[in-house]
Amino acid sequence: MTYARHAPIDDFETLLRMPPWVTSSRSETPEDVAFLSGAALSHLHLVLSRDETPQTLLRARLGLRTAEACVTHQGRPERVSELRDAVAFLQPGDSPGPAGEVYLAWQQAVKRPISVKALHGALPDLEPELIAVWLDAGQGTPVPRAASVLHAVLADRPRDPTAALLLADAALAQALGWSHVLPLLALDLSQADLRKSGAELRQACHRAIVSAAAEATRKAADLARRAYRLRAVAPKLRAKGSDEAVTLFLSRDAVAPTALTSLRSDRAARRFCDRLVELGAARELTGRDSFRLYGV
Repeated sequence: MTYARHAPIDDFETLLRMPPWVTSSRSETPEDVAFLSGAALSHLHLVLSRDETPQTLLRARLGLRTAEACVTHQGRPERVSELRDAVAFLQPGDSPGPAGEVYLAWQQAVKRPISVKALHGALPDLEPELIAVWLDAGQGTPVPRAASVLHAVLADRPRDPTAALLLADAALAQALGWSHVLPLLALDLSQADLRKSGAELRQACHRAIVSAAAEATRKAADLARRAYRLRAVAPKLRAKGSDEAVTLFLSRDAVAPTALTSLRSDRAARRFCDRLVELGAARELTGRDSFRLYGV
């Protein structure tokens, strides 16, 4: 595998920084809030257009954070570590549990380009025709459109914030011309926000976007640096199948050694993961001696 050359990573991280006035400005009027959310999305759009941004990995990492937020909205106690475990070690026929199902929905949603079929794959309990109707519920500019979709889904399914937020983010991405869902709204919308409607809900969505876009930008900078390090050490990895294993690390939030099927054996996979940690190109995420998970 040939790894593309990129701009010096320090220069890229500087470029990625959200302008301070976007996040530090005290916006009081609806016009100010809308302007700042537009500025935040514009900056994020530029970040996503750069080759240095590991977009698949960014979507996966934000999907985990968003799943945690949705689980919290449901009043459940599971957090990031429990969500990773609920999904990473699933066997055919296993149930991931309610929290794991939320995480699986976001995992599936961010993997494929946006379409009714792909969204139905993420939300199999919803009819495709209904998903299409909801996606058409929003009109106008991106954030008001997403807010309209959020309200429409919650009006029909008030106990399903995951579906509402996922479809709202899909509508937002479509309006911005993005090919994939990028989890944003759930990162900052509160349960109280989800009970709002009309102008109040639009205002809450604008505010949430400012905060979420800033978080996504910071996460993109961090992951770009980590991905850069992994690509830099990749030529040192001489194990057969290492190219495929590196690709997997650049596309998933967490990797279990058993998922590295391109390597010769489970033992070789574990040694590969430990080698990445030794080289500073990956982290062990669980702190356990067994059933370990690794990630960039």
